[in-house]
This record gives sequence, structure tokens and C-alpha cells, in this order.
Amino acid sequence: MNFGNRFRNFMMGRYGVDQLNKFLIGLGLILMIISSFFPNIFTYNLSLILIILCYFRMFSRNHTKRYKENTIYLNYKNRILGFFKKEHFNSEQRKNFHIYKCPTCSQKIRIPKGKGKICITCPRCHAEFIRRS
Repeated sequence: MNFGNRFRNFMMGRYGVDQLNKFLIGLGLILMIISSFFPNIFTYNLSLILIILCYFRMFSRNHTKRYKENTIYLNYKNRILGFFKKEHFNSEQRKNFHIYKCPTCSQKIRIPKGKGKICITCPRCHAEFIRRS
């Protein structure tokens, strides 16, 4: 029996690698590299704890708990990435458009730049106001 089959048999029923494990191992390695350049016992110990936690999760047989942990991590990750994507989209929009708020209902209205002084009609409450674009 060769090593590949032994390892495959050992990993049967184990959780394996997921997105949270990849993040933990990456963060652990980054902290270990930082602690090698700037010796600090705290960062070194934290990196070892993260790597050990990663291997604990990888070899665990409790699939439901590990799946739940990974789902929580992915939810937080998506919230953070969604915030930055939204900010990037808004900054791209501000290159070509002015964004005004309706004085009556506070609805955001996007107006193209370079049109001079224009009368803007709110699509929600139909209030009219004049702004420079």
C-alpha cells in the first residue's frame, strides 16, 4: 500500500480544506514571515495558533460545525467585499455624474455632468429643484 492510498484512507470522512482554512493558513504564514523579520513572540505564537487551528479544522470529522463556521466567515467576507465594491462603483459613477438628494424625500438622483443649470424632477415624489450639473 503506497503513501497516496494511506493518506486518502486517513482523510476519508474528514472535513478537508475550505475558504476559511485557506484564509487561516494564509494569515498564519503572513504573520510568521512578519515575526521572522520583526521578532515578536506574540505574532509568532498567533501564527502558530492559526496554523494549528487550520489543521484541526481540516482533520475534523464534525462536518456540520465546520460548514457553519465557513458560512459565517463567507458572510462576513461578502459584507466587507460588498462594501468596497459599492464604494468603487460609486466613485466610478462620480466621474461622469453628479449625485443629488431630493430636498423633499431624500431620494438620490444621478445627473450627468456638464449640462449646466438644469431643473431636476424627483422620480419618487415629483418635486422639482434646480441644480448645476
